[in-house]
Amino acid sequence: MKKTTIADVAQYANVSNSTVSQYLNKRYEYMSAETRKKIEEAVEALQYRPNIMARSLKQKSTFTIGIIVANIIHDFSTKIINALEAEFDKKGFHMIVCNSADNPKKEREHVETLLEKQVDGLIVFPTGENKELYIRLHQQTMPIVFIDRFIEGVDIPAVLLDNFSAMDMAVELFQKQPLAIITTSLALPITPRVERLEGFRQALKKRKLPIDERYIKNGDPSEMEEILQQLFALEQPPKGIIAANDRIAQELMVYIKRHNLQVPDDLQVIAVDDVPYAKFITPSITTLQQPILEMAKKSAALLLGKIKKEQMPDEQQLYRFKPIVMKRDSTN
Repeated sequence: MKKTTIADVAQYANVSNSTVSQYLNKRYEYMSAETRKKIEEAVEALQYRPNIMARSLKQKSTFTIGIIVANIIHDFSTKIINALEAEFDKKGFHMIVCNSADNPKKEREHVETLLEKQVDGLIVFPTGENKELYIRLHQQTMPIVFIDRFIEGVDIPAVLLDNFSAMDMAVELFQKQPLAIITTSLALPITPRVERLEGFRQALKKRKLPIDERYIKNGDPSEMEEILQQLFALEQPPKGIIAANDRIAQELMVYIKRHNLQVPDDLQVIAVDDVPYAKFITPSITTLQQPILEMAKKSAALLLGKIKKEQMPDEQQLYRFKPIVMKRDSTN
């Protein structure tokens, strides 16, 4: 069977080959709605499929972006992937998503695999342990943007939550002391974990509240039962806890239910990341929501600018976004 070509589509729609090419590349600026509809109908009727390899060779681009997430089970990861896909789709780019599981070796292997596939750029949640790799890629002018995290001394832009403001907002919401914070393991120097603990200390200091390291905890989710038992065994158990990410929040809510703690009377709770269950459980959980759409738009714009070798007028190293407070029953 003869393969359908752009010329076939153009003839069927009664337009020029260049108009069909503009349509396929999503350049609709000078195209009427009627013309777009005619081409769309022609593409469907003829079952036309673009020759991606030929397009890539001609334009020296695979129109593919590599995404390396730290841990795909995090609610933030799945939401940001979805938002990024929507942004890149507008520009005719596809995505390949890899999960490093916060393993530096897997992260490095994923980078190498994506480079072999000749992706046009990378968006990475870095573990922090592959500094030399990213320095080398930056020197080779590989378009890269970090998201959620950054690596000190690596000249790659990063888009992330303003973790210090987030902790200041959280501490301000609590009505009782002492306060505690729990995050996942600090075995790797992962930006949000490190910054949220330091931001918590700064927020306490700002309010002249005591900083007691016994209330500042980190560990794997499997260790949360033991960590929480340690907190509640203190002579003054915490009256408020910040769960620094969604996985910690899940473990905290399991502990609260298992030990029949009353929220907010016995314990006030704030979680970073607005997980779906936060507003449905009783009592509902106050959260600090990351502005995911804005973060995705900025990340995509930065990367596409690098791919096109455009000079960004406001390019900087870190782009920090303020969280959105979703106040609910757990802090009343």
